[in-house]
Amino acid sequence: MANINSEIKKVFSDQELSSFTKTFKTAKKDLNKWTPKQKKSTGSVDVIDFFSGCGGMSLGFAAIGKSKLFNLIGAVDINQKALDSYETNFKCKTLNKDIKDLCNEDGVKLIREEFNLPKIKTRPLVVIGCAPCQGFSAHRKKNWDKDDERNTLIGAFTDTAIKLHPDFIVMENVPEILGKKYWEHYDEARKILEENGYTVKQTIYNSASFGVPQARFRAIIIASKMEFELPIPLLEKEQFITVRDAIYDLPKVAAGEVSLIDKFHKSAKHKSSTIETITQVPKDGGNRPSGVGPKCLDKVNGFSDVYGRLYWDKPSITLTQYSRNPASGRFIHPEQNRGLTIREAARIQSFPDSYDFQGSLDHCFKQIGESVPPLLSVAIASQIIRALSNEIKSNDCGVESITSPVSSLYTSKSISETISL
Repeated sequence: MANINSEIKKVFSDQELSSFTKTFKTAKKDLNKWTPKQKKSTGSVDVIDFFSGCGGMSLGFAAIGKSKLFNLIGAVDINQKALDSYETNFKCKTLNKDIKDLCNEDGVKLIREEFNLPKIKTRPLVVIGCAPCQGFSAHRKKNWDKDDERNTLIGAFTDTAIKLHPDFIVMENVPEILGKKYWEHYDEARKILEENGYTVKQTIYNSASFGVPQARFRAIIIASKMEFELPIPLLEKEQFITVRDAIYDLPKVAAGEVSLIDKFHKSAKHKSSTIETITQVPKDGGNRPSGVGPKCLDKVNGFSDVYGRLYWDKPSITLTQYSRNPASGRFIHPEQNRGLTIREAARIQSFPDSYDFQGSLDHCFKQIGESVPPLLSVAIASQIIRALSNEIKSNDCGVESITSPVSSLYTSKSISETISL
């Protein structure tokens, strides 16, 4: 690792590496200046991203150190449109495969061949895995009492990752993965990692605490055989970045219109009935008035956010792949009579404007809604950089790891508290 240490010191000064806060602030500036690659990166630490989507988690690693440290060598996903975005931005190899087909010896052999990964590792390796979260999510109302085969993907990923012998394994998911209902799925994977010599730490973050203008709670799990610490939340509630901070400077556009200066500043072209409903919703955080819009919404409890507007001076609610649709939640612009544009959603997810999404409007919203916020990824990459540079000391203060299941109400309660600032 001595060589890696020297490479890191070419990018980060000792002062910048002396604390997580200082490393993160430097890395955040790198993210803001990031642009799509013209050629494959040549960093000193290899990264493979499973369940990569369009590359939200990878972007945090690629941006830090201006692509001179982390070398993205491959991404795996079952969504080809998302992989198209990944290839466009990172110029690296992608593999359209299901992880369940790769967790055996033949699958690992294919990964090594496709991504030019030698059997005997000569460079540090980080393996990322952000398994689809629908099986765990509290938003899954139907069949809540039944198991979901997607829950087993974390086990398939763990089996695959271990066979690659990475220095760090990073997993991201919804908080429910650390809740009572799904703890056994996670705990099985954790025990396998520990049996193979990894120290595993896990906790739940509000992405807003790292500057993401969104109340997005996520479980982060990091495993390594090296000494490391989890990222430390940096912002208090009163410091959170707001929707106004993120999108206020964007020009006004009507529903379905495309901005003349930004092809991604475009919302869905709503039906006239949808526009009529939106027009009657009070500006800046207003809710749909009773009797306005589809009559069925007044007959069922639990739809208070449907056709709701975002607040200007609060973080957004959690974006999903359906955030293009005002009927799917609080996804209406704070004052304009339309849903969010691709650009607005991307900024709320903390993507820089330079990121190039591929596919239709629906494809773009799905990619953005399912992404890891790049700023959250920057926080993770910052701590890994500090660990690789031997700057993590035994007396460093880190976030305490969760060791028992959290309440199943954690997500809804925490988001409610954040939005009611």
